[in-house]
Amino acid sequence: MPKPGHSAARQLWCVEPGRYEVRQAPLGEAQGDGLTLRTIVSAVSRGTERLVFEGAVPVSEHQRMRAPFQRGEFPFPVQYGYQSVGRVEAGPTAWLGRLVFALHPHQDVYALPAASVTPIPAGIPPERAVLAANMETALNAMWDAAAGPGDRITIVGGGVVGLLLTALAAALPGAEVTLVDIRPERAALAEALGAAFALPDAVRDDADIVFHASASEAGLKTALAAGGFEARIVEVSWYGEHAPSVPLGEAFHSRRLQLIGSQVGAVSPARRPRWPHARRLAKALDLLHDARLDRLVTHVVPFDEAPSRLPSLLAGGEDALAILLDYR
Repeated sequence: MPKPGHSAARQLWCVEPGRYEVRQAPLGEAQGDGLTLRTIVSAVSRGTERLVFEGAVPVSEHQRMRAPFQRGEFPFPVQYGYQSVGRVEAGPTAWLGRLVFALHPHQDVYALPAASVTPIPAGIPPERAVLAANMETALNAMWDAAAGPGDRITIVGGGVVGLLLTALAAALPGAEVTLVDIRPERAALAEALGAAFALPDAVRDDADIVFHASASEAGLKTALAAGGFEARIVEVSWYGEHAPSVPLGEAFHSRRLQLIGSQVGAVSPARRPRWPHARRLAKALDLLHDARLDRLVTHVVPFDEAPSRLPSLLAGGEDALAILLDYR
């Protein structure tokens, strides 16, 4: 049962293009082995949530792009989000006090079945653990790419997912990894993660694997240019209603490039029978045992200030990587 004082919850809703508001709603009670969680931090998925914020989720994707515990319907009003870390305050004794990750929208307290949360391993702070869904996206993209030791790997786009891909790729024995971004300041992050850095106009054309994670037409062109003969180009970006031009001229055919889409909702066929979602998310959390990844958090916003501060951060007015909402 929820503790006294937990009869209502505060929720962040996107109510129209460019506008958020905090709403209060009844909490409800956890049933059976259900848990009541008090949120510590939640992370804003800057790429996907910017499209939600703009009302740019295509009608054809309204159902497929629903977050697991989303309230409301696209385009508006909608309570969206899927990266939350909280502490269990009520439920079965074995769960009390545990730090857990949940695919829940931005909300200060909520009730979920125990099967819908993943315990956070000891030693991983909440501010890093909240990136678990982004890490799962990066892990799944690595599987889709079939990247291996010794590969030349180029990552185009140094956002959160691109940097997590950089860290995973650089951990492959003998891999030669290059992060490509339009911001020269990303060079220090690339070096910290064990990779080289290049601006788009200095990209080599000999990569075995290329990941594109910039969600931009220019970035996609750079990714295609970076692939060597019969290289695999893995598109990790999601464009929503935006329709980028795909440059399939120039060397695309003569190099016999492969362009494939990677999306975390499904796992590559080679692993699908053995990797249910619970196993993938647990592994993503385990991969966050890396203090270097703390540098990906660039903005921490008090939850009550989210309606006033998130619009400018999502609109790209300033450089931002991981944006966290703090409920403490």
